[in-house]
Amino acid sequence: MAYSDLELLARIVKCEAGGEGENGMKAVASVVMNRVNVTYGEYGRFNTVREVVFQPRQFTCAMETVRGRYNSQNIYNMALEQVNWDIAEWAMAGNRLTNLGIALWFFNPFSPNCRNNFPSRVGEFVIRIGDHCFYNPTDAYADT
Repeated sequence: MAYSDLELLARIVKCEAGGEGENGMKAVASVVMNRVNVTYGEYGRFNTVREVVFQPRQFTCAMETVRGRYNSQNIYNMALEQVNWDIAEWAMAGNRLTNLGIALWFFNPFSPNCRNNFPSRVGEFVIRIGDHCFYNPTDAYADT
């Protein structure tokens, strides 16, 4: 199905952070849009929400199968709510959470502690929002 960029963003927000409250969902939307807008490094070659969401191995929610098994929690199975649309529109209009910086990564460590760097030395911990840790690019990211 050919979703619009707005609907794709609403779906990834719902899938990745639907249980994280409004700030958690805004943080995920901010990361996606930061990747769309960054002009250097690995993500500098992506210019649309679609390219960012479907970059291989980036968002579990964009995968129909994980480790050879059907992934029932994927963007195609999300029942969107108005808040998901509102947050997607908010992010696409250029808004970002100010305490997030220019985060390009997030993940759930399934523990109370966030790693200092993620995915490697290219990302540096900036803030935890709900269950997710968020990371800003370091100078090393420019070489990816």
